[in-house]
Amino acid sequence: MNNDQAAGLFMGIFGLFCCGGIVIGLAIQAFICYLLSNALKAIPASHRKQEPNMVWLLMIPLFNIVWNFFVYPKISDSFKSYFDSVGRTDVGDCGRQIGLIYCILVALCVIPYVNALTGLGALVLLILYLVKANELKNKITPAGA
Repeated sequence: MNNDQAAGLFMGIFGLFCCGGIVIGLAIQAFICYLLSNALKAIPASHRKQEPNMVWLLMIPLFNIVWNFFVYPKISDSFKSYFDSVGRTDVGDCGRQIGLIYCILVALCVIPYVNALTGLGALVLLILYLVKANELKNKITPAGA
């Protein structure tokens, strides 16, 4: 095998890994959108501050950095509206602060050298937010129950 063939093989393998990484990243983002959309669907429509299908706009690269600031606080506000209407005060801010800090950290991820720390922090906060949203979703009483 000569140098040209080796370089071609290397580039082919590198390209395969890059494409695989992009596909895996999109699959993870789609799963997150699915979880957030389901959380919003569990909230009665009169208390929703955003429609569940609007969450899927987070799949648009770069736009999602800004759209995070609309999605996460509105999900928390929707939960808060519902729980306030039924007199539940034990839910706090429904993850609003966690969601807002997550959005800020994601926006800071575009800054070189800072992104390593903010990316790790954003991942931790995303997991905490998704767990909180799932817990809140499970506390919602179905209509007619």
